[in-house]
Amino acid sequence: MFFISCKKDSDDQALSAPTIANLEIGSGNNGQGIIGRDFHLDMDVTAGDKINTVQINISQKTGTTYPSNWSFELIWTEFKGTKNTNVHKHFTIPKEAPTGDYDFIIKVTDENGTVLEEKHAIKLVTAESLPVNPELYSLMLQKVDKGYVYILNRGFMLGEDKGFAKNEKLKGFVDISKVKGDGVMYNFLVRKSAGHLPESVEKIDFSKVIVTDFREHRGMVALDYFTNYVGLPNFSPKEILIGASTDNNVSPGTISGDKTWVNAEYYFGVVYTNKTYNMSVHYYIPVTMKGF
Repeated sequence: MFFISCKKDSDDQALSAPTIANLEIGSGNNGQGIIGRDFHLDMDVTAGDKINTVQINISQKTGTTYPSNWSFELIWTEFKGTKNTNVHKHFTIPKEAPTGDYDFIIKVTDENGTVLEEKHAIKLVTAESLPVNPELYSLMLQKVDKGYVYILNRGFMLGEDKGFAKNEKLKGFVDISKVKGDGVMYNFLVRKSAGHLPESVEKIDFSKVIVTDFREHRGMVALDYFTNYVGLPNFSPKEILIGASTDNNVSPGTISGDKTWVNAEYYFGVVYTNKTYNMSVHYYIPVTMKGF
């Protein structure tokens, strides 16, 4: 009896390395980090075999002079063992970071031993140096004729009632501060189960959201507030009936398909994008819908 063992020689075969797609570094992929503020990173990662770790490093450029030595590193292990994943992270740029141009290095290690490393340019700036610095200044979510459901910095105002029922009416009063130039703001409702929380206007999937209000400003010369109620012709946010058949988009959209009204957890969202300076701000409130 003969036992013959045959082993495939894979030593000469190249191992597949990880890849990155749909990379966004900074708000609206503007390649900018504001010192002391939230920073946005989003990318789709595909492993050669399986992901081991995902890492970022912000490093000072060789040959460039800075007021002090500084670097920043984060390593995420929660993606270990996955083949494909979306890496969507928010973190704060530390207050001690000096301003200037930096290398933003992304490193993905694979369980098969391969490593992907990409270097991108990033600029760290102070909020005071920005031409605009959009921030949500105020937000009041109203149940018409019944009171305010939610007020920014105060929370829910009607006890256990944290949402809306069919045939009630909703208004959202919104102020965005420190803007000029051209900008667009959308207020909308979106089911929590949709997993869709866009952070800039261009990322909104209108097949999933019910637009409650849309406003824009053009050619603002001086830094100022932008609101959906003060100074407008009707001096009031747009109102939407819970259960309506169409929404309040520029061209009203039919409320059907993935955005059909249902008894579920929703988010009320505010998304503003300054088109002139490519900066955005977003905010979401959990609300319930019932009576359907």
